[in-house]
Amino acid sequence: MSWKIRHEGSPQSVDGISVVQIVEGLQDGQWDPTDEVMGPEDRNWVAIENHPALAEVAAELEAPPPAEHEGETTLDLNALIDVCLVLLIFFMLTTSYAILQKRFDAPVTATDPNSPNVRVVQKPVQEQMIMVEATMENGKPVVRVEKQVVSLEFLAADLHNRVGKGKNNQLLLKYDDAVPHGIVVEIEDDARLAGLDRVCIVVPPKDLAPKAK
Repeated sequence: MSWKIRHEGSPQSVDGISVVQIVEGLQDGQWDPTDEVMGPEDRNWVAIENHPALAEVAAELEAPPPAEHEGETTLDLNALIDVCLVLLIFFMLTTSYAILQKRFDAPVTATDPNSPNVRVVQKPVQEQMIMVEATMENGKPVVRVEKQVVSLEFLAADLHNRVGKGKNNQLLLKYDDAVPHGIVVEIEDDARLAGLDRVCIVVPPKDLAPKAK
């Protein structure tokens, strides 16, 4: 029993083909389910997917993937991600540099004449300045403001609250030799953040004694 098959709407057809060959052509992609066939007993062309003898086979076939159009516009996010990473690194570096700029050098030796910090020896000036003392207790630094223990975390805020309350905007700092250098620097930074104009260092009398030549 011979069949006829043609592409949908085509005036040309392939005659003398069997059902098995049509099925094989569908599976190989030679024919589409929308192509038309005419069986020995058919009078009109019928789509393969609608023909009773081939509808089940056509339904089992997987639909072909959609055709890809050349020149389709796509957005490449790789370049955007690279730019964002570069900007992130830049901001991290500039922020770190800005923090370092806020740091001030701790005072040099007590007898150095080139030290920018004022050395205060007279005890009465404590009444005109905010007194801060740093000591080492049980292996940990302890900071006292006017003899009251204050955490370094809140030191700037505490000093800011004391500015202008009957005292000049100056800080009188006294610290032990055992206090780490970084703690002294942090206290000076907090003083400047609190709006104090000057940080004065208490110098022990032994450090003021002239050195023997």
